[in-house]
Amino acid sequence: MRVAAVQLNSTADTAANTATAERLTRAAAADGARLVVLPEKWTVLGRDDDLRAGAQTVRGPAIEWARALARELRIDLVAGSIVERREAAGEPLANTSVHIGPDGELRAVYRKLHMFDVEVAGRVYRESAVTEPGSEVVLSASADGVELGMAICYDLRFPGLFAALAARGARVVVLPSAFTLPTTRDHWEILVRARAIENEVFVIAANQVGAHPGGNRSGGQSLICDPWGVVLARAQEQEGYVAADLDLVRQAEIRAQLPVLEHRRPEVYSQTSPRTRGSSTGALA
Repeated sequence: MRVAAVQLNSTADTAANTATAERLTRAAAADGARLVVLPEKWTVLGRDDDLRAGAQTVRGPAIEWARALARELRIDLVAGSIVERREAAGEPLANTSVHIGPDGELRAVYRKLHMFDVEVAGRVYRESAVTEPGSEVVLSASADGVELGMAICYDLRFPGLFAALAARGARVVVLPSAFTLPTTRDHWEILVRARAIENEVFVIAANQVGAHPGGNRSGGQSLICDPWGVVLARAQEQEGYVAADLDLVRQAEIRAQLPVLEHRRPEVYSQTSPRTRGSSTGALA
C-alpha cells in the first residue's frame, strides 16, 4: 500500500493554498500513492481572525474540491484539517479532518480532541480561542479495507488516544499537523516514532513548514513511520511530498511476535484510586 504525506506552507490565501495542495497531491498520486494526507489547516493558517474568516463547512468549497480530486485520481484523500464552520447556526468552530474515498464520498469526519493551549519558547498559543474540541474517537477505512485512525497535531502528545485507536483496529494513523518549529526540532520525530512503536501502527504525519501570517513557524519534517519505529520517509524544510510503501504483512508479523496490543490491561490502568504503598502481597525480586 503506497501512501504519501503532503507538506505545505499555508497562509491566509486559501486559493493559493489549494493550488499548491492540488499540485502536490497530483504529483503524489502520479508516484503511485493510493492514500494521500494533507497537513493541518491546509486551507488557511495565520492569525485568529484569518482562521475565523477562512472557516468552511464540510460541504464547503475546500472539501468539495477534495472530493472531486479524490474521485478523479481514484485515491483516498485525508483533507488534512480545516477550520470547520458548523452547518447549524450558533455551533462553535472546530478543527476538523475529513477522509474522502476514491468515489469522492466522505468516509469519516474527525474533530480534534485536544486544544493547543500552551506556551512554547515564550509564545502563547490558544487554539481554544478559535475552535472547540471534538468528543469522539474516529476510525475509518481505506478503499483497500485498511483501518485508519484519525488524529490531528497536538493529539500526538496523548498516548491514550492512539491506544484507543489501536484497540479499535487501527493499522494506520493519519496525523495532519502544524507542529511549531521548536517542538518539531525537539519532540516531533520522537513522538511520532513512539506512537508507532507503542501501538504497532504506521503513522503518516503530514506537517506544515515555514513562516505563517502572525509570526507562527512550523518545522516541516513530515514523516511516514512503520510499526517498528523505522522512518520510511522524511520531508525536508520546504513544500513537497514524501511517499512510502506500507508493508502490511510485516506489520502482522510484528504484532504476532511482539503482541503488546494483546498484553495491555486497561481494566488495571483505569483504576482511579492509587493503591496503598506496600500493600502488594507479591514477592519482591
